[in-house]
Amino acid sequence: MGMWQINTDTLAGSRFVVSPLAETISALNALERGRADHPGERAWLDAHLPAYRARQAADPVAARLVPAALGSSWNADFITPTPTGEGTPSFEEELAPVRATTPARARADLEVSLGGPLPALLDRDDLAQRAADVLHWVWDRTVLPDWPRRRRIIEADIVARTGQLSQGGWAAALSRLRPGMRWLGGSRLQINAHDYPPKQLSGVRLLFVPVTQRTGWVSWDDEAQRYAVVYPCSGTLADAGRARVPDSLARLLGPARAAVLVLLADPKSTTQLVALTGQALGSVGRHLKVLLDAGLADRRRAGRSVLYFRTEVGDVLVGAAAGGPSGRGRD
Repeated sequence: MGMWQINTDTLAGSRFVVSPLAETISALNALERGRADHPGERAWLDAHLPAYRARQAADPVAARLVPAALGSSWNADFITPTPTGEGTPSFEEELAPVRATTPARARADLEVSLGGPLPALLDRDDLAQRAADVLHWVWDRTVLPDWPRRRRIIEADIVARTGQLSQGGWAAALSRLRPGMRWLGGSRLQINAHDYPPKQLSGVRLLFVPVTQRTGWVSWDDEAQRYAVVYPCSGTLADAGRARVPDSLARLLGPARAAVLVLLADPKSTTQLVALTGQALGSVGRHLKVLLDAGLADRRRAGRSVLYFRTEVGDVLVGAAAGGPSGRGRD
């Protein structure tokens, strides 16, 4: 199995980060795959897949390069640079290392992802530039218009993960972060099921990077001593970001307050609700107070956080507005 041995100092300095480039690579993977993992992604694919396929059909080199770079079991390293974890870099800043890849390294990385020699069409010096151009197109056309919503989902996932960390430690936060990944104990983190030699992570920067599509990968930069795990946002939060507010409920409560009530199908903190709705903290607080006073929501403390959730009355109201039962039971 692929395993990282992580010392205490490295784990203590680990952090969750937002990466526009990782989100774009994940979107490229979904476009290349052309298959939706959930209804929300189906609508996104319907909107953007025809244009992506037309772009690739007009550029035979890019059409062969992208599946080669994404690989069947390993990405070409140059197309998935490890985030720096410093500040909030722009997409262009994160893309710069891809463009700066030397021809020799691009060829070598592609041979690894392909598992063999390059086809004649890819034996050229502009592979990194062409890959960067595809990524820029995907960002500009398919991710950037939806970036505020995507970022809210990503930030909400980070809030949820850090909440798990404060309550159950790293074992709770990292187990099942992505398929094949789990905390084994004894400072051992299984990152996937591949048969790779274990790596010792001591004195490095370890980053965890959520993306909204259901894909993920690991990357590292030994020279800069940075390691990253890219993982899909939890299904609950990703689905919440696409939660539909029934029109009748929006007319009754107002669209902003109704959106908060719909999101309370599962317990959430005010910070998560701010991230998911894009509303100001004060506005979310006022909506929660009204919902609490009306008996539509309740709250409980979990560690240092206060979590809000719908009451049975709130469930009935949402279910009736949606035209049926809420479809959720409570333990």
